[in-house]
Amino acid sequence: MGMSKKDLSRKKANIKARIEELEQKARMDPLKRNRAVHDELEQLKKKLAEAD
Repeated sequence: MGMSKKDLSRKKANIKARIEELEQKARMDPLKRNRAVHDELEQLKKKLAEAD
């Protein structure tokens, strides 16, 4: 069974909130020393684009 519209919107909202958190951390790390933050941010942006 697929996800309901409410579940999809909640999932999208959670991804957007996580992206905002990671963007703040990524701005504080312009030299990309913490590569995991930048990788996760990139993956979440791709998931968000797929969800639309």
